[in-house]
Amino acid sequence: MLLTKREKRKVASQYADLCLTCGTCAGGCPVTGLDGLDVRKAVRLALLGMDQELIDSRFPWLCTLCGRCEHACPMGIDLVAMLRSARGKRERDKVPGVLHKGVQMCLERGNNVGIPKEDFLYLLEDLGAELAEELPGFEVPVDKKGAKYLFSINSKEPFGEPEDMMYWWRILYAANESWTTTSENWEGVNWGLFTGDDESMKEVVGRIVKNYKDMECEYLVLPE
Repeated sequence: MLLTKREKRKVASQYADLCLTCGTCAGGCPVTGLDGLDVRKAVRLALLGMDQELIDSRFPWLCTLCGRCEHACPMGIDLVAMLRSARGKRERDKVPGVLHKGVQMCLERGNNVGIPKEDFLYLLEDLGAELAEELPGFEVPVDKKGAKYLFSINSKEPFGEPEDMMYWWRILYAANESWTTTSENWEGVNWGLFTGDDESMKEVVGRIVKNYKDMECEYLVLPE
């Protein structure tokens, strides 16, 4: 089967060859000019067959994926999808920073920073007991089936800022709401989204949805 020129491209998104090179995308981009690139130039690299130059550059990772470029584009090109595609085609061991390591950790241990289940549960119990001194009868509900709200948790909180969780616990207590979190796969921040790793992203989402269904909750609340 012969591939068309468009199908051969690695990262050019849908209809990218309609680009007018007007620069409207770059005009509203908060990272325009960093490392000498902008969204307009990224599109040209893809269309000219210089995919690898874009994939190997820092620009797709400097991009915030805010979508301003795509909103401004008069031709409706899927610019965010293009830049995520460039991220996804980077070799995993060359993904900047700790993002890919966090993805792997989440797949293996259920959260981005690898907190063991027993440590997580001990922390929740300890914080709950501390808050009960202020709020009579308070305890952190874990794996409570049939609760109204299921909360996932940003792992930075139990890892480095555990007191932050107490703020929203106080609100739920004051509102007398029924809620719960889970003992496993509670991570609410999907780094597969940011690294362009769609398969891992889907796996993490699937685990959260499974928790939601198993707990028979009405609403799912994500921290991001």
